[in-house]
Amino acid sequence: MILYIVKRVLLALLTILFIICLTFILMNTVPGGPFLGEKAVSAQVLAQLEAKYGMDKPLPVQLRNYIVSLLSGDMGVSLKMQKNRPVRVIIGEMFPVSARIGAIALLWSVFVGISLGCIAAYRRGKAVDSVLQVLTTLGIAFPGFVTATVLLVCFAGGVFHIFPTTGLGRGPISYVLPCFTLGLTPMCSIARYTRSSMLDVLNKEYIKTARAYGHPASKLIFKHALRNALIPVITYLGPVTAGILTGGFVVETVFNIPGLGRYFVQSISNRDYPLIMGTTIFFATLVIIMSFVVDVLYKFIDPRIQLANESE
Repeated sequence: MILYIVKRVLLALLTILFIICLTFILMNTVPGGPFLGEKAVSAQVLAQLEAKYGMDKPLPVQLRNYIVSLLSGDMGVSLKMQKNRPVRVIIGEMFPVSARIGAIALLWSVFVGISLGCIAAYRRGKAVDSVLQVLTTLGIAFPGFVTATVLLVCFAGGVFHIFPTTGLGRGPISYVLPCFTLGLTPMCSIARYTRSSMLDVLNKEYIKTARAYGHPASKLIFKHALRNALIPVITYLGPVTAGILTGGFVVETVFNIPGLGRYFVQSISNRDYPLIMGTTIFFATLVIIMSFVVDVLYKFIDPRIQLANESE
């Protein structure tokens, strides 16, 4: 287990280094720059700005300097979004907003998705199963901005006007629409994964034996079958959790929520290089961490699973 952890940590560091290099190179090779906006900037002023932020040096030198600064915990400062504010501070302020919405969306999507998947599997071929299959397919097919727009029109616009249209300033009620929109697609995917995996498990011999002994349906599903059926669901939840916790780009933009996802989109539009790099590295690191957590969870769910190098 220790050897496996060391190996995963080394691979994670190499992966993050590759992402840093690739993002930095692609970002700087695209025409334009953070100082070329609507207002015309003279060549002299542009040269001074590039020299101030170290952008006048060759690209390999800039990349080396950035990595050295990053190792000391310095992600640079924002060039446009929040000018001269440290990127680390901006991420620290924006991520909790996204994490709150993401955590709520994740909790309800996992609970409802697994429950609906179990119901659909147990009622296979019945009307309930057919209805759930149609609804989950529609939930996956509709893009996030369509769902958000429909919810705004129906429940925050001229139809019912129950929830606020934007922001999080009205307490818990402000979280309903963003969290529902952010968790809808994962919930539908989890339901379908659970149903598919549960159908496979319910055909196993030990499940048939438990059914023959007269175990009730609830015990049959939640005690005997669900544990083994969760493996594909957990595999899906790894990267999805990272994406949800960092904020849905579309959701935060549509509902005007000042989270990390919205800032990431705006940093790209404004060519705020340090903020682009900081949010990309943060997101990549979170995805890698969640992938590692998923691998460890496999072992807790099914002790028979052996991690790489564990048998050595």
